[in-house]
Amino acid sequence: MPHHRETRLLPYTPEQLFALVAAVERYPEFLPWCKGARVLERKDGVIKADLLIGYKMFQEKFTSIVTLGVPQKISVQYLSGPLSYLTNEWEFRPSGKDACELSFDVEFDFRSPLLGAAMEMFFDKALRKMVAAFEERAKELYGA
Repeated sequence: MPHHRETRLLPYTPEQLFALVAAVERYPEFLPWCKGARVLERKDGVIKADLLIGYKMFQEKFTSIVTLGVPQKISVQYLSGPLSYLTNEWEFRPSGKDACELSFDVEFDFRSPLLGAAMEMFFDKALRKMVAAFEERAKELYGA
């Protein structure tokens, strides 16, 4: 099962980065390939949301449950879409004054082993680009 983990030290507070990642409805504004986001339900620190992901002529809808562990952790559980399995976790750990160690961990699998083998390399690059997009968005919102 493909797995990707990335850790970065960023000049923002855990609260700032938490707010950025928790704002699921804003993802189409800055996240590559995110064509739409719809919050279906939000209550008691849990968000149920659809993301529409597209690249060229391909579009797929992902439905997930996002659990908000303010301000240290955001966990995402996949409910439906083109994959057989997807889970990811964001962790925000303070590191000195106004800095944060951001960790992003994702594990996924495709319904089709053939498609999985073909897409695994693309997904690694896409996930790196996605984390970079969150970092760029933080610069836009909170400064360099």
